[in-house]
Amino acid sequence: MLLKAAVVSLVALSSAFAQNRKSVFVITDAEGVAGVCRQEQVEPTNAEMQKLLTGEINAAVRGFFNAGADEVIVWDGHDGSRTLSALTIHPRAKLIIGALGPSMLLERKYSAVAFIGQHARANRSAAVMAHSYSSLGYQKVLMNGKEVGEVETRAALAGWFGVPVIFLAGDQAAADDLLAIVPDAEVAVVKEGLGYYSCLSLSAEEAQKLIEEKAAAGLAKLGRIRPYRLEGPVTIETEYSTRSTPFPQAPLAPGIERVDARKIRCSGRDFMEAWTLWNMR
Repeated sequence: MLLKAAVVSLVALSSAFAQNRKSVFVITDAEGVAGVCRQEQVEPTNAEMQKLLTGEINAAVRGFFNAGADEVIVWDGHDGSRTLSALTIHPRAKLIIGALGPSMLLERKYSAVAFIGQHARANRSAAVMAHSYSSLGYQKVLMNGKEVGEVETRAALAGWFGVPVIFLAGDQAAADDLLAIVPDAEVAVVKEGLGYYSCLSLSAEEAQKLIEEKAAAGLAKLGRIRPYRLEGPVTIETEYSTRSTPFPQAPLAPGIERVDARKIRCSGRDFMEAWTLWNMR
């Protein structure tokens, strides 16, 4: 009986430790990095961009650990996951390389999600290289009739798993996109978009100082920042660019309908069902 009680106690302690463990999942991109304003800079093998992005990631990682994080996991989310290296990321961080499925591993119950190098959604003015997933493939993406990009859809995905988005580093437009849905999140605005390929940027050093400070502030607010969750039926509609118009007779999975020549709509009883269909399209 005593042994059984001891085992139950150990299981309870282990569960409590897991719940109190602070793990941050960092989603990276490149268009929102300080000093990056031209198309050629966002090639995944561009040495300058790699250095700038890695510096911002490592600044955020320092901020999260300074604020009490136990684990920081970084996903190389830019252009085929070919940008980051285990040689140069913060030694205490862990790196995910490669494509992720619809859940993006959020079933692992991270404490928080953060964006680094993030750009705004498509069709935003004064936003550096703004697009929604594919600047060449998609004209726009709409969720329940509202134009969205990576920020909104991935925040909704995190919210589905009960995980809040606590921090974003990027241009002013990207920061505004997040604050519109998660007003209590912390943001580090590292540049102001003047046009699609034009910006007013902080220096790399100042951007990294700001990111470290704001990342720590974001984690300090853990528990006060609510997850962004969409309830009820959800539709995700994609308007393709002219060059990527789907073939008219292309087969569509159940739950996906053709709206017109360049638009398809994925409908689900909830966000996860619609999101999974969208990832299968």
